[in-house]
Amino acid sequence: MAKRANLDTAVPRKGMPSPRLSKAEFKNRYRGQFYDPAFASAAQAVDTLCEIAWQAYKDERKSPITRKAGKGFHDPDYELSVEWIAASEALKAAQQRYEDGSSPARILLINGSSRSEHTCPGEMSKSFRLVEIARRAIEGKPGFSVGVLDLSRIASEFGRAIHPCKACFSTAAALCHWPCSCYPNHSLGQIHDWMNDIYPLWVEAHGIMIVTPVNWYQTSSPVKLMMDRLVCADGGNPDPSLTQGKDAALAKRAELAGWDYPRHLAGRLFSVVVHGDTEGAENARRGLADWLRSMKLEPAGEKAELDRYIGYWQPYATSHRDLDADRAVQSEVRAAALALAEAVAKRRTGLLPSIGTDLVDPRPK
Repeated sequence: MAKRANLDTAVPRKGMPSPRLSKAEFKNRYRGQFYDPAFASAAQAVDTLCEIAWQAYKDERKSPITRKAGKGFHDPDYELSVEWIAASEALKAAQQRYEDGSSPARILLINGSSRSEHTCPGEMSKSFRLVEIARRAIEGKPGFSVGVLDLSRIASEFGRAIHPCKACFSTAAALCHWPCSCYPNHSLGQIHDWMNDIYPLWVEAHGIMIVTPVNWYQTSSPVKLMMDRLVCADGGNPDPSLTQGKDAALAKRAELAGWDYPRHLAGRLFSVVVHGDTEGAENARRGLADWLRSMKLEPAGEKAELDRYIGYWQPYATSHRDLDADRAVQSEVRAAALALAEAVAKRRTGLLPSIGTDLVDPRPK
């Protein structure tokens, strides 16, 4: 391939303005966490914390606790974040659960709406209700274990976040680590990242069902955040010591020397349900399904992919009443869940083989 012709060309491009803050601006932002007057009595303690945080920021202590990578890594002496090591071990354990034929079939249901009665909207989401319909349908079948990932908690739960993807993959595939090593970044205060809990849920699942509303012609913000951070599952590097952490030049050389783009979620089955009230449901459903296919997950059949309008052009204030009345869409969501369960059961017993797995992909990227 042409891109492998000259490894000396793998020089990272530079030139963007620095985002580094002055000490005064950093401390001003840091103190914003203690805006509540109730913290006034602890002003001296806050000042102490502020100085400690400034030193961590100045010294760029992203991962303050590390240990040697050890056996099985490209560079056993490389100092790896203990948090990343724990996340990597959790993925390996999840993969073992996925491969255990004696365990129940695992279905992961994902509520993609950020709406919840536990924060500003003051009302539950229709997506959550649809997930509950799917959950009840599958839990009624023997041999299944059903888990729910409720992404609305990003907006309603303290210390719960999915930080944005930093697009390491666009620099070089090998720079994108599996699991993601961009977070936590303690020096930047980028902590409480949920993805290290979410990755194992995807890995252990035999079937995944995403239920999401349309937000401005697209899938919801929480789903998009999760999607972007799952890029490391599709070609990501499971050995950060190969690139000495985030050394972009080393990562470029590794990719140009020949990268196998490991598909860490290949073979899982999926279902997608997208609902809207005016426009965009079909395109959002297609985009989600195409994304899952691109990661080599497989559709569970025609009934498992659904886009529908609930309360078409009706007032938002009555949308739950519209869902109450729409027995057809409730039945279709139930069918999408059951189709996924049926496909998973057949896959695990060998009655639904994957097609084309032995064919060479001429465009693995």
